[in-house]
Amino acid sequence: MADKRVMTMKPRKIPQRKCVACQQMMGKKELIRVVKTPDDQILIDLTGKKSGRGAYLCGKQSCFKLAKKSKALDRALKHGVSAEIYDQLERDFVKVEDEFLAAKEAMDDDE
Repeated sequence: MADKRVMTMKPRKIPQRKCVACQQMMGKKELIRVVKTPDDQILIDLTGKKSGRGAYLCGKQSCFKLAKKSKALDRALKHGVSAEIYDQLERDFVKVEDEFLAAKEAMDDDE
């Protein structure tokens, strides 16, 4: 007689991260990662796979401005972030914001 075991799958754990500006905990895929690479470049990583020290921000412009004002990225990345880099990140943030929100909506539709 065949062994009839009922296989139940556990729900996958969703990695949680905290926005460095507003301190709100969210799923890792719901946040934008800013990374300091080993060669000291600071850039936005939408894939979440680039090597280096990462910090997470909500996809909101207000959170980025708060992080800039409070120098939250400096603390999270354990590296001084110059005003020029913040300005470049702000321009990049605006560019990727639409792409990020579209990906977030697609992810929500899948669930």
